Amino acid sequence: MCRNIRVLHNFEPPATNEEVHAAALQFVRKVSGLSKPNEHDFELLEKAAALITKETKRLLRQLPKRGQPRTRDGEIAKARAKWVKREEQMFNRFKQLQAQRS
Repeated sequence: MCRNIRVLHNFEPPATNEEVHAAALQFVRKVSGLSKPNEHDFELLEKAAALITKETKRLLRQLPKRGQPRTRDGEIAKARAKWVKREEQMFNRFKQLQAQRS
């Protein structure tokens, strides 16, 4: 899955139309391989994204709620913690490589 597409289910407040559309557009860009489409291709991507947005909103309405609702602040905190862990791993690998070269 593309790393830029985020979970939108069970948010408080619910995911906005803009968030759902952005995820749909990211999805069609990824699937099509067109990260910088020309004007004609962009229209095609927008049409596909509109269909996916509509179906995604329907899906989000129908899915049962499980557990505590997510919050945007909570998701940001999780992402930051994940980045800190990733940085630590990269730093440790760097230190190991330096030690091997010494």
